[in-house]
Amino acid sequence: MRLIYSLLTFIFLSVSCFSKIPATEVRAVWLTTNWGLDWPKQGTSTAAQKEQLRKILDELQADNINTVLFQARAQGSVLYRSSIEPLSPYFSKTDGFDPLAFAIEECHKRGMECHAWLITFPMGQAQMTGTKKKRTAVKNKPDYYKLINTQWYLDPGRPEARALIVSIVKEIVQKYDVDGVHFDYIRYPSNTRKFPDDDTYKKYGNGKSLYDWRRDNINKLVTDIYDTTKAIKNWVQVSSSPLGRYRVLSEIAPNDGWTGYETVFQDAGYWMKSGKHDLVFPMMYHKERYFYPFLDDWVANSNGRLVVPGLGIYQMMSNEQNWELQNITDQMNYTRTTKVPGQAYFRTGNILSNLKGVRDSIQTFYPYPAKLPALTWLDNEAPNAPINLQVYKDSSGSLNIKWEAPDNSEDFTYTVYVSYEENVNKDDPRNILATGIRGNNFSFPVSEGDFGIYYTVSVSDRYHNESITCFPAFFSHAANEQ
Repeated sequence: MRLIYSLLTFIFLSVSCFSKIPATEVRAVWLTTNWGLDWPKQGTSTAAQKEQLRKILDELQADNINTVLFQARAQGSVLYRSSIEPLSPYFSKTDGFDPLAFAIEECHKRGMECHAWLITFPMGQAQMTGTKKKRTAVKNKPDYYKLINTQWYLDPGRPEARALIVSIVKEIVQKYDVDGVHFDYIRYPSNTRKFPDDDTYKKYGNGKSLYDWRRDNINKLVTDIYDTTKAIKNWVQVSSSPLGRYRVLSEIAPNDGWTGYETVFQDAGYWMKSGKHDLVFPMMYHKERYFYPFLDDWVANSNGRLVVPGLGIYQMMSNEQNWELQNITDQMNYTRTTKVPGQAYFRTGNILSNLKGVRDSIQTFYPYPAKLPALTWLDNEAPNAPINLQVYKDSSGSLNIKWEAPDNSEDFTYTVYVSYEENVNKDDPRNILATGIRGNNFSFPVSEGDFGIYYTVSVSDRYHNESITCFPAFFSHAANEQ
């Protein structure tokens, strides 16, 4: 953790910053494994892949990121040991390495959550045969796959296709200690509204209009995903990244040709209103009038669920839209001003390369760690406070903070606070020394100084409900004793 600025600096960064920076906030990144964009580098050994990911997560931790959306499925191959789908070709099939399990473990070591990000309906390129003038796809797929140009796509109207996705979710949630499952491309594919589903509609349409029936197909899948997840582990968060513009806003863009609801039959507002989503990370990769009013619309349709806008860092690339940095920082500041509960960034590599200085801006925007918002619609009962707090300095010069859990649960995380005041304010982000700690101790090196500080600890459950803090321990850094 980017801890020891020195305790004095840590506590006394400007009061003006504190007035703007929340102590509780989602700070998420998409970590893209498709084509090895963020990880892993192609052709590297398992040991090198592990080291690459550790380094990435170390850097994200240093930037006070607290949520990693880890791409665990893309076009029908997966980054975990599955009995349903094949392992991604980027990884050895024989050495037993499980990328998702490793990512979860390493995120948790660093106080970050790990959500399994799944590409939903696209299923990869079709094998082609024939001449350049006339090529046809080799039909080696079940009939609930549809071919669009050279891309296979699951047919959302087929129960078998939806059942496949639900089985994948069930396997992940049962087998892995994920904090969430996160869905991308959970929609129809094209802004033309065309999809080769005439046969499916004829069989399953049941008198509905084509467009309403398509929306209902996606809604059914989302409902099945949510209910299946909660029946296994109620705390596992269900989220998605819908198109950034939920629906047509006639006063802004009456002829908008790229919205979730109208264009790709993705009714994410309904998912929140019907209680079948915990978060949305809308892909708001647009500027100005295509960003701000649409973010407000997401919040208006949130039903108290968390709306965390996805910001398009990649749009600053010269081969994309070549945005200026201010386009992104203005959006970051707007989310804070409107008290949106967090930000997400696409993608990790663009941040860590400090594209146009964006990492510098993110470090300024997140000078302290942040806790995660409570999922009160799932559970709103906070645990008891930790007990038996101890603070002492060891022979190596490290300060050790230890405590005991309030009960026998192993699913707790902890937040360590530091303050000059005995009554530590949990809502002051300057007081957060570390959060998301899994385990009953925390240590860090300290230097000598003629001052005394109070330390205390709170406990949070898997729903992010936070306890009161335990009775604080005073430590004098002059006397090196409590």
